[in-house]
Amino acid sequence: MHDLALHILLFLFAAAFIAGFIDSIAGGGGMITIPAMLIAGIPPLETLGTNKLQSLFGSGSASLAYARYGHVSLKEQLPMAEMAALGSVLGALLATVVPADALKAVLPFLLIAIAVYFGCKPNFGEVERHHRISKFAFTLGFVPLIGFYDGVFGPGTGSFFMLGFITLGGFGIIKATAHTKFLNFGSNLGAFFVFLAYGVVLWKVGLTMGAGQFLGAQVGSRFAMAKGAKIIKPLLVITSIALAIRLLADPAHPLRIWIGI
Repeated sequence: MHDLALHILLFLFAAAFIAGFIDSIAGGGGMITIPAMLIAGIPPLETLGTNKLQSLFGSGSASLAYARYGHVSLKEQLPMAEMAALGSVLGALLATVVPADALKAVLPFLLIAIAVYFGCKPNFGEVERHHRISKFAFTLGFVPLIGFYDGVFGPGTGSFFMLGFITLGGFGIIKATAHTKFLNFGSNLGAFFVFLAYGVVLWKVGLTMGAGQFLGAQVGSRFAMAKGAKIIKPLLVITSIALAIRLLADPAHPLRIWIGI
């Protein structure tokens, strides 16, 4: 692919900064970066591969910020991140041979359900509760499952991780957000290596956007820690609904094709 003009790279940097800010708080940054790359004329497969590269900088940056302020121990969470990476590798490999139409069809409704679930529980996630499953079961069961989904398709992964940490792990919303970012980093890393092996990663674009992601995630994570549930919950609800609408608005969405609209 020919080199992109400077103004296009600046546009992608700005998109990545905004995505990093939002993703560090509520997830869903891919709904900004993926359309931005497609608008810039980057082919779909290269967009997916490059998106994983630049996402590493955002999730890694947010993980470091939350760890620095004591909201997560990256060393203790490493086994979970490894399981997320393993699930993502398997999902990305499957994505190269099996269409993800079924996931694309049902995902908007899952995202809307998450938005309703968080929106209708005013005190949900504000205090820690007893966990419903063991850490061992959560690590070997739930984490690789969401990692697998991230490798196959991806949008909404952060929302699913956060929901799991709160409902199954009993975490408060800040702690859940902090732990979600490192698992996002693991699943991004696993899928990235698969796309790298297929030669569909554009390094210049990915590193430029990665710089924007890193800075945006630093700002966003600090903002989330300062504001807590007051900003995280509304942004999670808005992001989930916006992502669902964006997916359903795509003329190529399987549901629209099946019902002929």
